[in-house]
This record gives sequence, C-alpha cells and structure tokens, in this order.
Amino acid sequence: MDIKHKKVLITAGPTWVSIDSVRVISNIATGETGILLAEKLVKEGARVTLLLGPVGACCIDRRIRVINFKFFDELRSCLKKELRVRIYDIVIHNAAVSDFKAERQARGKLTSGKSYTLKLSPLPKLAKEIKVLNPKAKLVIFKLESVSSDKALIQRAKLAKVKLKADLTVANRINPYRAFIIDRTDKVISTKSKKELVDKLIKIL
Repeated sequence: MDIKHKKVLITAGPTWVSIDSVRVISNIATGETGILLAEKLVKEGARVTLLLGPVGACCIDRRIRVINFKFFDELRSCLKKELRVRIYDIVIHNAAVSDFKAERQARGKLTSGKSYTLKLSPLPKLAKEIKVLNPKAKLVIFKLESVSSDKALIQRAKLAKVKLKADLTVANRINPYRAFIIDRTDKVISTKSKKELVDKLIKIL
C-alpha cells in the first residue's frame, strides 16, 4: 500500500475513568509512539487524524488533525463519530485504553482519611467496535503484556490479532522496552526502540 494521500486514524495516550468527581483511574502511557507514528506518516504524505489522550504533548506537526480526549467515554465517542463520518484507509489503535471502570462512581468528592473498597467492572474493547464501523480499514492494534517471556507475549498478540480481526498487531513490553510486529502471515518483526518500531511498521503498511 502506498501511504501517500491515505487517510489514517491514530489513537494514542492514556484514558481516564472516574472514581469520584475529581479522582480518576489512569495508566502511565505517554502517547509518544502514537505521536511519532502520526508525525512520520504526515511526512510520508498521509492525511492523519490523531485522537490524543491526556498527555503533556506540545509542538505536534500542524499538518496532523488532533482531537483531544480525557475519559474512556470521550475516546469511544470520538472513534464512533470519526468512523461514521469519514472513510479511513488505516486505523492504528495505539491508545492505552482503560480495561476497567469503577462499578459505582461516587457523587462529589470522597472524604479523605477514610478507607474505601473499589469494585471494578470490565469495559468494552474498542478495537471490536472499530472493525464493525469500518470493516475495510487496515487495523493495527497494540498489545502490552507483563508476561515473563517474549514467546508468551508474541503468542498472546497472535491470539488478539485473530480475536479482534486485526491486520497487524504490535506486542510490546516496557522494561526493557522491546516490541514485536506480527503481520498478516504471523511473521514476527523485532524492534528495540520506538523509533525503530515506527519506521518498520510504516514500511510494512
């Protein structure tokens, strides 16, 4: 696929879910990989929309159409709107989406100095909804796991690719950083930095 003039939708960064009116559950995602992908793709001539979570990003290439979100529901709403009103050739789902929400959100602000029990319930997988809304788009998903071996990480990523009907899956781990791209034929491409990952992923696309 020639990437020039292709319409690409990228999600990046963390999502929030509320505990009370001022506190949230989040994660340590920085959005760096998604931003690097967006900037590299516009340099290659793609038309990029970036749905970006609550991170301290600045000086993003002005050619990138950026839509900011904070909460899980906002990201879900943005995704649905974009995929309904625009036809994208590629969707790169890189955001670190919350897997759980508080079963009951407290009204107002919880009083400090007390103990509370927080019961969590699962949230829907947004990657499933992407394929329903835009089945023809090439879908790239990211899979972060804390398994003990690269073999187990890659195996889980392959299963996720089939389950979510993705074209490519990126399996990554944080410490030390490394990532594996699993293509449509289940070929595994290893990378050791985010820049290397971005370069190789775009070459495959």
